[in-house]
Amino acid sequence: MLRQLAFDFTGLTVPLIATFAFILPLLSKIARNRLFPAIYALIISVIIVVATTTIYVEVSSSGKPIVYAFGGWPPPIGIAYEIDGFNAILGFYAGWIILLITLFSIWYNNELDEPEWYYTLLLGFNAGLLGCFYTGDVFNLFVMLEVLSISIYGLVSYHKNNPVSLEAAFKYAIIGATATTIYFIGLIIIYGWYSSLNMAHILEINIEIYEKHLVKGETGWESVIMASTLAVSLALWVFTFKSGLFPNHFWIPDVYCEAPTPVSALLPSLSEIMGVYIVVRFLYTIFPAASPIGFMYRKLVLSILLILGFIGGVIGALMMFIQRDVKRILGYSSISHIGLMFMILSIGAFSNDDNVLRIAFTALLTHIIAHGLSKVLLFSSIEVFIKSSGSKIMDDMRGVGRKYPLVSLALIIGFLNLAGVIPLIGFFSKLLMYQAYMSIGQVLPALGIIIISALSIPGYAKPIYSIVFSTPVSEFKYLNIKWFKYYLLILTISLFILGVVFISIYSILDNIVYDSLTTHGLMKYLHAFEETVYKLRGGL
Repeated sequence: MLRQLAFDFTGLTVPLIATFAFILPLLSKIARNRLFPAIYALIISVIIVVATTTIYVEVSSSGKPIVYAFGGWPPPIGIAYEIDGFNAILGFYAGWIILLITLFSIWYNNELDEPEWYYTLLLGFNAGLLGCFYTGDVFNLFVMLEVLSISIYGLVSYHKNNPVSLEAAFKYAIIGATATTIYFIGLIIIYGWYSSLNMAHILEINIEIYEKHLVKGETGWESVIMASTLAVSLALWVFTFKSGLFPNHFWIPDVYCEAPTPVSALLPSLSEIMGVYIVVRFLYTIFPAASPIGFMYRKLVLSILLILGFIGGVIGALMMFIQRDVKRILGYSSISHIGLMFMILSIGAFSNDDNVLRIAFTALLTHIIAHGLSKVLLFSSIEVFIKSSGSKIMDDMRGVGRKYPLVSLALIIGFLNLAGVIPLIGFFSKLLMYQAYMSIGQVLPALGIIIISALSIPGYAKPIYSIVFSTPVSEFKYLNIKWFKYYLLILTISLFILGVVFISIYSILDNIVYDSLTTHGLMKYLHAFEETVYKLRGGL
């Protein structure tokens, strides 16, 4: 029964969210209540949590991917969603972050001129994000990416009377539209040579080519190898831009600074993580080590991503310290942490041993969770201080934290978690990254993780000292934050709890990685696809 419910949620969740988003403006006109869009979005967010949790519980407990073929068309003819442990846990994580962002948005509601349009865009983002996570089709990924991107462009420019906000959104949209066009060109190349857009089917063809050409020595496959190399190169450029990896990080500080603060929290916790996920999906599922690009090219690409990750990590850490705008500090912090994520996902450049991958991708998942929760907590806390002081500039916010002890505690814990202080969960993600590289004798990347973490400490100390411990320079407006302080308290405590019980969390994440990103997991992903095709064609 649970599997059937998870199967139904897989097919219905994204289309229903999109439908609910489209009808919200009409319902708001009928309701004529300012709070209606917020409550409506909150209800949908709770439904998303139920759906994503059900899917995650079923996939993780059974260890078997869910394949949903839309319209009953057997893949690769029709569009299919395929959910293994990797995207199931990310969907589960996304469901809860979406709920947190919606609650944050409700508290922020008075800053929204036309809340129905804000929540319409927010629900559209949710539909696009889950579509990107769950899809098993590279073309449907393009469609969902467009839904997500358009929603983000609208959300970033929501304060339309602010010309700087419009400028930030315009720059992001122009480069973003160019990026999705480049990805579409990559899709044309993939379809032209593989005659398929289904991820599992492309994997199946890649394994067959690998065995015939690179193992048995058959010739005639060189053109496919060149085509797949070009297609993967185009896709990787696009998704390193979407994730904000150096040198495609330039859009992050302006967008973070000028977007509504809940949207600023949405970007590092979800939008950029989608880019990281797709890079992993391309290099470890669709085009793994046992693929036409599995030897020299894949190793070269992962080595480049490792170097870019380190550079981005260092630049982000150093740039934090010279910023005056507190939201820009968080922007450069995200650039640094995205760099760390790319460093650990690049471990395949040195080893494709399943045990090594289990440590590395458990570290990646842990860091995604730790970083995302911290950014939601920090942006939520900072918005209280921004409203109270009337400024985002730290010199104008000096000492404002003294008026809000609980909010100040949340701010301190959020930054300490990003710094990787024990016993917070952020400590364990960085420890696992270090252990993964040391387990294969790669000292330099392991040291790189330590260097980036050390360089970031002054950048985190600066806003803590300025906002919390400095002597106030002016009178600040006092805000009655009511229920919002409990929201911050729960988030703060969660970072402690996740760290304290991390041994249990590690076991869960390790099993997920084993069932999705190792050789064993790839075979499960492929067999689930083949079984679905067999059933839909009348085999069972």
